[in-house]
Amino acid sequence: MSAAVPHPRPQPDATRPGRAARRSVGAALVLTAAGAALVLLAGGRTWLTGSAEGAENATVEHVTGQDVSGVPGALAIVGLAALVAVFAVRGVARMFVSALLALCGAGIAVLCLLDRGDTAALEEKASRSTGLARTAVEHVTHSSWPWVSLAGGVLILLAGLLALRHGRHWPAMSGRYERDGTPRPRRARKAPDPERPEELWKAFDRGEDPTGDASPRQS
Repeated sequence: MSAAVPHPRPQPDATRPGRAARRSVGAALVLTAAGAALVLLAGGRTWLTGSAEGAENATVEHVTGQDVSGVPGALAIVGLAALVAVFAVRGVARMFVSALLALCGAGIAVLCLLDRGDTAALEEKASRSTGLARTAVEHVTHSSWPWVSLAGGVLILLAGLLALRHGRHWPAMSGRYERDGTPRPRRARKAPDPERPEELWKAFDRGEDPTGDASPRQS
């Protein structure tokens, strides 16, 4: 009986990590940009509306997300900066910045959940309108914009998780590295042209014959 010939094991595709890294880079960029845009857009829209009984008549007040809290918008900007910083650092620093990006998204989502029903800003605005120290606000209505801001925070959180998972394979912003992170080979310097006038004079200064017909001059 002839011995069984072992079949070679299939080799893993070496380009698979590179393709996954490129896809994750694009996804993180899109998620962060879209998330920050949603948070900043929702921050300028009306979150709460209510009526306050003033000295003469009832007034209707509106407050935006920025009136309720400016922290989500600030975290969105920090998240954008963190994503850019991911490409400027390597190693442990890249993991730290990726974690910061994820924390920005999580912070936005949590703050939107906590602040979506906060009427403190609405009551403060009603007090300024009526001139009374404490003005009760009634018939408060909530818009859907806090949920839009929350969704933006979730997108930024997902971008941070992608950076934590695949960030070590992402390229860095350096001219000395290729897209896969390997150093670029240095270009070899071109040999000087011996026919150029300056090269001829240098040869004469060294005591050499540029034509190659004679040996160096004797001093």
